[in-house]
Amino acid sequence: MSTLKNWLVVLFVAACTGVYAQQPDLDVPYVPTKQETVEEMLKLAGVKPGDVVYDLGCGDGRIVITAAQKFGATGVGVDLNPQRIKEANANAQAAGVADKVRFVEGNLFEFDFSQANVVTMYLLPSVNLKLRPKLQKELKPGSRIVSHDFDMGDWQAEKTIEVGNDTIYLWTIGN
Repeated sequence: MSTLKNWLVVLFVAACTGVYAQQPDLDVPYVPTKQETVEEMLKLAGVKPGDVVYDLGCGDGRIVITAAQKFGATGVGVDLNPQRIKEANANAQAAGVADKVRFVEGNLFEFDFSQANVVTMYLLPSVNLKLRPKLQKELKPGSRIVSHDFDMGDWQAEKTIEVGNDTIYLWTIGN
């Protein structure tokens, strides 16, 4: 019996280790943005039909899905966590916008943002600062960046609004 028990313990440890080994090393914890804040972010960015919205660290996909449902945009969500990507795809299906959005498992620092004309993000200040040069290089003039709660250091936002306890920042490339 003890041999069987030992094998079960080994199997259990191996399974757990495998699960943990497959978890991506996340720079930012997953904290969903309140729906009211999502809508205000998209309004502040002036999202309209024809816009392509990229959400960096998309989580469950709510920003890109809302951009498609309520603003007529298309979008791409990017996240390191495969579980969040699976959840976002299921949410897009349920919302009836799977043909207007897509979700990609990927590293923000290796991802191409050049097709976006609106970028949304709810990342940490250190990640925003690290992404800033990449965004400024890859996005076309006139592209808008909206950040939930965190700024971009000495790059002054052209507009800042408060939504409840949340702060939303807006920058435009070329401004």
